[in-house]
Amino acid sequence: MLLPSKILENAVDEIATLPGVGKRSALRYALHLINSSDSDFAAFIGALARLKSDTHYCSRCHCISDNTLCPICSSPKRNQKIICVVENIQEVMAIENTGQYTGLYHVLGGVISPLDGIGINDLTISQLISRIPVEQTEEVILALPTTMEGDTTNIYINRQLKQFPNLKISTIARGIAIGDNLEYADEITLGRSIVNRIPFDKI
Repeated sequence: MLLPSKILENAVDEIATLPGVGKRSALRYALHLINSSDSDFAAFIGALARLKSDTHYCSRCHCISDNTLCPICSSPKRNQKIICVVENIQEVMAIENTGQYTGLYHVLGGVISPLDGIGINDLTISQLISRIPVEQTEEVILALPTTMEGDTTNIYINRQLKQFPNLKISTIARGIAIGDNLEYADEITLGRSIVNRIPFDKI
C-alpha cells in the first residue's frame, strides 16, 4: 500500500498488527485518529497507555483486573465454593453475559497444545490445584473449548483433581458444537450448557 507519509505508513503498520485488522481497516483507523480533536486523541492514547500500565491479572483467578482481586472474586454475592475453569478472559465475559452462573472462575491462559508450543507449565493449572484445599472448593466446572486441545486439557485437569475425593468435577453440557470456542456461542445455548452441566466422568 503506497502512502504519502512515512509516519502514516508506520502507524498503519502498527495498527494492522492487531488481530482481525487488515491494512485497509488500519488506514481508516489511522485517518480517523489524524482527523480527531487533540483532546479526543489524547484520551485515546491515554486509555491505551493505562491499559498497559495499570491493569493486572487477578491474583486469585487470573482474569484482568484493575486491582489485586477482580470484582468477581471480591464480590460477596458470588458462590465461593464453585470454580469454572476457562481458557481465556473472553470466555469469562461470554459466561457472565448469560446471567446463569454465580460462582468464581479460573483462567488458564490457553489450552495444552504441543504444536503451538503450549505445555502444562505455560498454563495456570498448578495455581488452580492449589486453590482447591485453600478455598474449600466443592465443585470445579471444566468449561474449555470442545476441541482436541480443549479435551486434552480437560482430561489432564480431571486427573489432577482426582486427589480431592470430595470434589465434584463437572463439564458444560454439549450444547456447544464440537470445535467451537465459548466466546462465539450464543448466550442462550451457553447459559443452558452451564445450567445443565454434567459430571465429567459421564461424558
